[in-house]
Amino acid sequence: MATLRSDTGTPFAALGQRLRAEPARWLVTGSAGFIGSHLVEALLGLGQQVIGLDNLSTGHRRNVDEVRSLVTGEQWLRHRFIEADIRDLDACRDACRDVDFVLHQAALGSVPRSLADPVATNAANVDGFLNMLVAARDAGVKRFVYAASSSTYGDHQALPKVEDRIGRPLSPYAVTKLVNELYAEVFARCYDFPSIGLRYFNVFGARQDPEGAYAAVIPRWTRAMLLGDLVTINGDGETSRDFCFVDNAVQANLLAATTADPAAINQVYNVAVDDRTSLNRLFEILRDALSEIRPQVRQMQAVHGEFRPGDVRHSQADIRKARRLLGYLPGYGLEAGVLAAMPWYVSRFTVAEKVC
Repeated sequence: MATLRSDTGTPFAALGQRLRAEPARWLVTGSAGFIGSHLVEALLGLGQQVIGLDNLSTGHRRNVDEVRSLVTGEQWLRHRFIEADIRDLDACRDACRDVDFVLHQAALGSVPRSLADPVATNAANVDGFLNMLVAARDAGVKRFVYAASSSTYGDHQALPKVEDRIGRPLSPYAVTKLVNELYAEVFARCYDFPSIGLRYFNVFGARQDPEGAYAAVIPRWTRAMLLGDLVTINGDGETSRDFCFVDNAVQANLLAATTADPAAINQVYNVAVDDRTSLNRLFEILRDALSEIRPQVRQMQAVHGEFRPGDVRHSQADIRKARRLLGYLPGYGLEAGVLAAMPWYVSRFTVAEKVC
């Protein structure tokens, strides 16, 4: 349950107690998606009123249904789902009405998708983002927290990545996420509208879609291993990433929305664990975790394909700023997060095999 898996960490435990004592009204955009659905689950578990907004283009009703199954009936009564598109300004205004905090997750993700269709990516990630900023500003929202991206670092080579040093974008998706940060900065300066951006680094966990052309690496490989399909590693496999379990991202969002430190507001923060794992090592970690459940997986070997256009070679986050100003304390590293997520994938694809 995403609600409080990290609640043993002191900062998050204190945050949970504070939220339960001071319930508020939240809007989560992209609420039928991966991270958005975990935010809805966590907030409902903490006794909050939650509005979810999603056009279901990449999110799924099954994620909303799963959240409903994981919270109490009383908690679910505090939830309202709006099927609408952030490219519709009127829909954004309706969703923001009487809201205290906005957690804006709705976007068209994926570097390859943006290379294939930059117009659609721009429409959702720039036009939609601006609509949400305007609607939230006009509604008097207390805090606007938005999903930024590690792709903003572009061709900047230094590791670990520090928030105030970025390079040139390497994809249309990266451009849109940089524009989000620029718009948020301008709204702070021109309208005194408070926001915080969270640069996610390869977030993973249950409910992350493993299917389709733009599936992220962990769910895609996990599904392939469970179904006995081929796992293809892009390039030589030494490309590395800072993989971040979804509960860490939930914690960062709630801390960002509720911090009372003026110095913490109108900033961007890395959300990760300050670690780096190669794709070759990731394959071994997933194989080892699954082989405890499916022994035949232990014999699987990956194949190598071409490098993927638009990808950065290495990525690792410096999270000292988030620790210092938000009190962010990631509760899960990669291997612990993989073990926590595996039951969801095993359950889903065991069922899929039986149905087939």
